[in-house]
Amino acid sequence: MPEVDYTQYTNRQLAAIPLAVLAVALLVILGWQLTTGAPVRLGMEFTGGTELRVQTSTPPSEISTAFDEEATVTPVQTSANTYIVTFPPEAEDIAQQARNNLEPVQGQSTADMVKSVQGTSASFGESTQRLALMGIGLAFVGMSVLVFLMFRTFVPSIAVVISAFSDIVIPVALMNLLGIPLSLGTVAALLMLIGYSVDSDILLNNHILRRSGGFYESTHRAMRTGVTMTVTSLSAMAVMSVVAYFFGIDLLASIGIVLVLGLATDLMNTYMLNLSLLRWYKYEGVSR
Repeated sequence: MPEVDYTQYTNRQLAAIPLAVLAVALLVILGWQLTTGAPVRLGMEFTGGTELRVQTSTPPSEISTAFDEEATVTPVQTSANTYIVTFPPEAEDIAQQARNNLEPVQGQSTADMVKSVQGTSASFGESTQRLALMGIGLAFVGMSVLVFLMFRTFVPSIAVVISAFSDIVIPVALMNLLGIPLSLGTVAALLMLIGYSVDSDILLNNHILRRSGGFYESTHRAMRTGVTMTVTSLSAMAVMSVVAYFFGIDLLASIGIVLVLGLATDLMNTYMLNLSLLRWYKYEGVSR
């Protein structure tokens, strides 16, 4: 990979872009919290609800009007005339409403229209939501403690923590803008991003602080390994997202998109924000 000439940029210039993007992401999340009551779009696992999978010749625009409750209709890419209809937790008799009000596909009986019905109660969804948020919080706190124990110095440690925090916040804000709900699958993706972020940041910190060689030599050595590793993972997740989308596997597509967004964010935070803090610490902070 080509070497970046970091001497052309001041620490403020390097940190400005990642911090500006982080600030915008925080504003998006705050706005989402104020308008919806939650910082992120929540999936059915966390809000509760009922999901109906139905095969019908009724046009998609008319499916939601066939039910007494508010419904969200999502086409299934891999199966013709098949839709997933999502209802709030209090919805009742939706299978019977589908049989009464929707038109079956030619050659199919009314009874065969409904392929599956599955639901989650509101109380169970709320409990799952608390557990998921607690898991992310504990993982982040545990990571922060481990980083401080490894480096035992404030600036290098806080650089890793800030980068990891940004690597989570920016994808969450983009999830809101792209309409990707927070589900158990995307929670797992966010947890994976904590690991990816810490891995690349610790790699950079170790090369600069603990290995021989000048600052820029160590930086370029770390980038050769770190950027290759991250870009490889990003490419694999991008391919997975595209393949999952075409095969109609929405969960895998969402996980892949979140990881692609997070890994791209990690490249920016590691080699701009984290590096600017390390350079300040190396040349100014240590001597004070």
